[in-house]
Amino acid sequence: MIEKKLQINEEGCSIRCRFFCHDSRKNERSFKRAAIVTHGFGSSKDTAGITNFAQHLTSKYKDDAVIAFDFPCHGEDARKKLLMDECLKYLAIVTDYVKKTLGAEKVYNYSTSFGAYVTLRFLLSKGNPFSRIALRAPAVTIAESMNRYLTEADRSALKKGKEIQVGFDRKMKIDQAFLDDLKTHDVRKSEFFDFADDLIILHGTKDEMIPFEEAKTFAENNVITFIPVEGANHPFQNPKQMALAIHEIVEFFGE
Repeated sequence: MIEKKLQINEEGCSIRCRFFCHDSRKNERSFKRAAIVTHGFGSSKDTAGITNFAQHLTSKYKDDAVIAFDFPCHGEDARKKLLMDECLKYLAIVTDYVKKTLGAEKVYNYSTSFGAYVTLRFLLSKGNPFSRIALRAPAVTIAESMNRYLTEADRSALKKGKEIQVGFDRKMKIDQAFLDDLKTHDVRKSEFFDFADDLIILHGTKDEMIPFEEAKTFAENNVITFIPVEGANHPFQNPKQMALAIHEIVEFFGE
């Protein structure tokens, strides 16, 4: 597998990406199929899970490409304050790049947690440019989940109109407007029937962040194929469970 880093500079954004393909001799502008991969909250494009997925997909389908990118305020991205509109904009720009620059006739989307929430929001606001979508541990309860991790000091600062710092290895700023936006755009209250045929959801039965039953109910309400992964936690830390998820997604993209 060949990997390289690239930047997409469009509309005032500089989006940091990882690009994967099977063969360095292949013309970069002639991929008929490409998969976009998005990461979870506080994570980045540089995870072992993304590398693993790219390895499997490009090994099985040697003419395919994979591109992963950092959301605003994540990984190598330069932004400091997280805004949902910018997350949606990044996904739109990367999708456009895959179609126009890579020449992909079919674009796939593999998204995890926060990235899966962004993808669901994207479908509602911009329609569906993806041939197939696989969501792993989608953050369908994101507003409640984020609220659960706020301290009393955080809540007090937000009430006063101040920004707070959140995140893990890297901190980012959010404000009350960001949290209100998540609550307003609760994906469980929207319908996804139009996208259901091209969508699968995989969720761990031991997910400690996004309740398994919530994801299952969301899938059932929208007639989306739901694949429970026994014993998996939110990040799918067990290698066997991650391998199972990747296998299911690669097979789904190959259909």
